[in-house]
Amino acid sequence: VENMDLECKKFAREIRNLDKEMRAWDAFTGMDSKVKNMLTALKAVAKLQNPAIRERHWNQLMQMTGVKFVMDSDTTLADLLKLNLHNFEDEVHGIVDKAVREMSMEKVLKELKMTWSTMEFQYEPHPRTNIPLLKSDEELIETLEDNQVQLQNLMTSKYIAFFLEEVSAWQRKLSTADSVISLWFEVQHTWSHLESIFIGSEDIRVQLPEDSERFEGIDMDFKELAYEAQKTPNVVEATNKPHLSQQLEDIQSRLCLCEKALAEYLDMKRLAFPRFYFISSADLLDILSNGTNPQLVQRHLSKLFDNLAKMKFQLDSEQKTTKFGLGMYSREEEYVSFSEPCDCSGQVEVWLNHVLDSMRATVRDEMTEAVMAYEEKLREQWLFDYPAQVALSCIQIWWTTEVEIAFARVEEGYENAMKEYHKKQVTQLNTLVAMLIGHLSKGDRQKIMTICTIDVHARDVVAKMIAQKVDNAQAFIWLSQLRHRWSDEERHCFANICDAQFLYSYEYLGNTPRLVITPLTDRCYITLTQSLHLTMSGAPAGPAGTGKTETTKDLGRALGIMVYVFNCSEQMDYKSCGNIYKGLSQTGAWGCFDEFNRISVEVLSVVAVQVKSVQDAIREKKKSFNFLGEDVNLVSSVGIFITMNPGYAGRTELPENLKALFRPCAMVVPDFELICEIMLVAEGFIDARALARKFITLYQRCKELLSKQDHYDWGLRAIKSVLVVAGSLKRDDPGRPEDQVLMRSLRDFNIPKIVTDDVPVFMGLIGDLFPALDVPRKRDLNFESFVRQAVLDLRLQAEDNFVLKVVQLEELLTVRHSVFVVGNAGTGKSQVMRSLNKTYQIMKQRPVWTDLNPKAVTNDELFGIINPATREWKDGK
Repeated sequence: VENMDLECKKFAREIRNLDKEMRAWDAFTGMDSKVKNMLTALKAVAKLQNPAIRERHWNQLMQMTGVKFVMDSDTTLADLLKLNLHNFEDEVHGIVDKAVREMSMEKVLKELKMTWSTMEFQYEPHPRTNIPLLKSDEELIETLEDNQVQLQNLMTSKYIAFFLEEVSAWQRKLSTADSVISLWFEVQHTWSHLESIFIGSEDIRVQLPEDSERFEGIDMDFKELAYEAQKTPNVVEATNKPHLSQQLEDIQSRLCLCEKALAEYLDMKRLAFPRFYFISSADLLDILSNGTNPQLVQRHLSKLFDNLAKMKFQLDSEQKTTKFGLGMYSREEEYVSFSEPCDCSGQVEVWLNHVLDSMRATVRDEMTEAVMAYEEKLREQWLFDYPAQVALSCIQIWWTTEVEIAFARVEEGYENAMKEYHKKQVTQLNTLVAMLIGHLSKGDRQKIMTICTIDVHARDVVAKMIAQKVDNAQAFIWLSQLRHRWSDEERHCFANICDAQFLYSYEYLGNTPRLVITPLTDRCYITLTQSLHLTMSGAPAGPAGTGKTETTKDLGRALGIMVYVFNCSEQMDYKSCGNIYKGLSQTGAWGCFDEFNRISVEVLSVVAVQVKSVQDAIREKKKSFNFLGEDVNLVSSVGIFITMNPGYAGRTELPENLKALFRPCAMVVPDFELICEIMLVAEGFIDARALARKFITLYQRCKELLSKQDHYDWGLRAIKSVLVVAGSLKRDDPGRPEDQVLMRSLRDFNIPKIVTDDVPVFMGLIGDLFPALDVPRKRDLNFESFVRQAVLDLRLQAEDNFVLKVVQLEELLTVRHSVFVVGNAGTGKSQVMRSLNKTYQIMKQRPVWTDLNPKAVTNDELFGIINPATREWKDGK
């Protein structure tokens, strides 16, 4: 064909070159058109040689030209030329084009068949029942989605006609597969969640007999389906079985009924014991399923109470534990025995209410006794007779009483009454500090440290009143303090501040440290208490590390009230917030919503309505009110606080209707020097004031003079961790002068984070503040030898500098929850961590090492997410 094409083109050229006069001749025109037609026909023949052309296309060609012939190996060019293709040039072009497009469709469908003929489900056994459960297969879902899109594209093509049926069939199969798979996973997830509840828990089967029976039916149907599905591993075949989709939908609707019944049952329990609102459904189910066995519920107690970690039960004659609680332990192992044994038999929500009542009654009885016994023996002996919380509250009650006695004496004309009381305070404080240096148990040390913290503040307030020559109890400087008093008639403790009065709530708080009270804390206390007094809510706002959350928690502790702290995130929706408010208003506890402006703005406007309904009910002194369509009880001590960080990324502006419900309180930079001084006193340092000045001066100079690094932090949290280290160094080496102890902790716990260029400046500052002091680093040579061995085992060189970095990492990990190892690429960050890991292995400890690349996981996978369908929280990595 090609040669003929060339010949024809030659003829055409020759014809064109002939004389112009010849063009009018018939012979010329006849010849010319013959050659042109031949060329066109040859072009069409060349196109028809395309491999995409099938028999159906030849039939179309015959229909168009009206000439019949048989297309086989004997067909010659002459046969094709007889078709007079030059008359049908466009039609031939159309047919060939169509054939090519159809061929590409054919290829897609062929690949589709190949893919789905080999695509099989993966299964994994259910841990309890070994039923084969579908394993979620990313690849399968991706392929399924891609192929559905491909088919959709084919359907929009204008050349689909021939494949219409086949493509439609595949579309039906794959969309069925898609819907069945997603439905199957939903059913499977709900089934495995409910299976452990309805089949695994006897208690719930008794409580919900109808639903348990319904679930047994579901269980049989689902198991049958699961085994059946396993017999047909091919995805398309397994999912396109007749009636499978309807069966799954039926199971799902029945599961929904069970879930609904379960949710109602849990809500009923939450109404009976409102603190259940603050734990996840999984924990609540665990509590309910072991409800009749107090021993097994114990591990959840710390989630329900502020600091009640476990209980002590009575033993019977055979040394078996009975269901009578004798006392409670805090997380710090402080034991307080109940005033009367607490009966823990019966349903869990009933006996937990008994425990709550016993706890409050016990704290109240202990307080009554301690207030009376305060003057009977020396204070430093008296405080060991009572739990830390009780001793602390009574010291605060007696401080108020003694200051008011001093005021009364001043009014009677005895001018030095307040000064004498101040001297007494200083003596008492020095006695406590002296005790701190001696040998004390961990619990007693903590108790005395906390009392010191509060005592220092009490001393300073009195000193301030003396300096300002205050002579009566109505002065604002005195009224603005949080003053505890004991009412003998009512046998209750009250806390007064300005014109607000609060009843102490007697939540057992254990033996925990308390915040240093600075003028900033005082101001925040006044704002928060006034907002509660006016039935509003408080909103401390300010940068990180100014103590917004801690001040709120500490005020709660001062009033003996349970404070729940909720870290807000974009995950929070109006339902989860609503449930929290519902729980708070029924328990009378406080809720502190941290970083509140991280919640999305559309949720916040609903939250405003929820908060307003709670506040209105308190204002109207209602005993119960309608919240989100349900009637709930109201305990009027409830408080809602929000803390906000201004100007961070991902924060929203609060809507106006929400702003109106909260009283803002600006938290500025706290008084570092005062905090530092009081914490040094609490750690047992005598010369605290001078040392605190040096400490804070060093940190201020560091902030100003050192280079600006992202990982430098000279704020409150950094100060606190160094103080804790200083305290432990002082106790390990009581004979060493105090300035040496502090200098050593300042140097050794800051050097690891300081970049090389800044080290001379930092060491210069330390040299200026602590002149002529050269204290050697505290070294553990035994540990260092293990490190060297580990480094050599890893085939690295045990250079002094490298070993030092490993030791520093170990030292930091003992005082920090988490440590960042920062540096340029190739400076040995990973190797330092590996060496420490290896060292721990050599020392027969069991370190757990998990690598996680944060770029490879989403935020939700890393930190956890609420499943919007089941409202279940799924933990992150």
